[in-house]
Amino acid sequence: MILVFCPNELYFINFVCVIAPMKKTTRFNLIISLTYSITLIGGMFMGYKFLKDQGYHFTRSTHFADNNAEKVDEIIHIINKNYVDDINADSLNHLPIDSLLHKLDPHSAYLPPAEANDFAENLGGNFAGVGVEYYILKDTLLVTNVVKDGPAYAAGIKQGDKILKIDSLVVSGMSLPKIQVTGKIKGPRGTPVTLTILHPGAAQQVALTIKRDQVKVSTIDASYLLSSEIGYIRISKFGADTDKDFVESIKDLKSRGMKKLVLDLRDNGGGYLTAATGLANQILQENKLIVYTEGKHEPRTDYVATGGGEFEDGKLVVLINENSASASEILAGAVQDLNRGIIIGRRSFGKGLVQEQFPFGDGSALNLTIARYYTPLGRSIQKSYKKGYNAYQKEIEDRFNDGELTDSKQTPKDMVKKRLFAEGGIQPDIYVKLDTIGYNKLYANLAAKKVLIDFVYDVLANRYTPSFIEQNLNSFTINETDYKDLIKYIHSKNILINSHQLAAAKPIILSDVKLLLCKYHLGGAGYYKALNLSDAVVKQAISSLQ
Repeated sequence: MILVFCPNELYFINFVCVIAPMKKTTRFNLIISLTYSITLIGGMFMGYKFLKDQGYHFTRSTHFADNNAEKVDEIIHIINKNYVDDINADSLNHLPIDSLLHKLDPHSAYLPPAEANDFAENLGGNFAGVGVEYYILKDTLLVTNVVKDGPAYAAGIKQGDKILKIDSLVVSGMSLPKIQVTGKIKGPRGTPVTLTILHPGAAQQVALTIKRDQVKVSTIDASYLLSSEIGYIRISKFGADTDKDFVESIKDLKSRGMKKLVLDLRDNGGGYLTAATGLANQILQENKLIVYTEGKHEPRTDYVATGGGEFEDGKLVVLINENSASASEILAGAVQDLNRGIIIGRRSFGKGLVQEQFPFGDGSALNLTIARYYTPLGRSIQKSYKKGYNAYQKEIEDRFNDGELTDSKQTPKDMVKKRLFAEGGIQPDIYVKLDTIGYNKLYANLAAKKVLIDFVYDVLANRYTPSFIEQNLNSFTINETDYKDLIKYIHSKNILINSHQLAAAKPIILSDVKLLLCKYHLGGAGYYKALNLSDAVVKQAISSLQ
């Protein structure tokens, strides 16, 4: 199975604290990181998450190399036989492995043994867990979600519980790295793990031994009606069952009157190619070309719609942004080239390279680009990397600095012109700029120190019930008492508050707090229902479908 890899995690930059006046790059780091705060709000605090979200195939025989020099020789041999383009690989033999691969393209990579093993385990599904999501609050693991019908659910673990120990490892108050904690929770299917739990209001802790198992978590974050006829489906990534889950969501929405669809692929970094083409089968007519791959040593392979899908005829809008990559771009590109729907948002990431893994005898592996993806009209999805690896890593920053992400004057004619002069990625038919109002030094500081998340979980979560929020979702706002308590909470963290910055940032702060609360009590569906009430891109989508 082919891997449609996610873009670099570089773009989920840590929140930064800046001082005025800001340099362009510093200002970018602030804005772009804060822009993703909404996305991160929905996901950054998830602890054990189910990692089988990428596809891969291991079809080549294991290669053997006794030392680093021999490994370089072997890599050069593999490049000569398999790389996507013509290249004089022999000229690279004097370079270290990472530098050698960076000379090829940004997505070819060498994985040391431990990393390769973890990569293979995760993608191969040779691990399982208990089905909990958690957030580290005051050095304690707070359970924020329990997957229904999963092992933890069956054992009686509930939202709001605190995990004090994992087997013999004390995790409460120890400030352990998240990777160490997660590594203790996951493990082979059928193996036991003992979690010592403190239920809310309980005086005594309890030890629960839980047998790990595969837990199904849908990659569809939300599926509901925006209006009586317009459905909304948000897909976080293309997992093994995304296309099947999409069909179920479509059937449910159609049964409730849906005739038009908004498909949200923003911040979707990719996943299984088969899931993307499987989903395309549901919205494209029979024999329509979805995408094709081709490389110097890989003959052209066409992926064609089989027809008979659940949503072949209804009006369609697809939402993308600069973090939509790979499988998301394949789907958006097909919809655009075939005039199946309208693409709204901002230019996608531009990741259109296909990797294959070549393992070595010592457990390490080479992920090498062997082909490119092309849209039905023959457009390459991959953005340029001719300026080198470092420049490629800064490309999103360049988009911000030259105004591409924030230019409110761009028109549909501009989009068509840019599509004709390919820049990589998928250009939207209708552009919606990045909204940066309210993002300032104080807000950046609160985000960097996770104060808003802490406040919601530490204080606000107990003040509101899920039923109250669900019943009042459209009208519910954070009241003045809550806001005053938030200010006190900020002071308790020894954070200085500039009154002018607070006034400017107050709307986005209150919005974030509400969204966090909705996420905690109502999960992903409630979170996106709340977010979409004021989302400019969703509003544009609704307008375009009228």
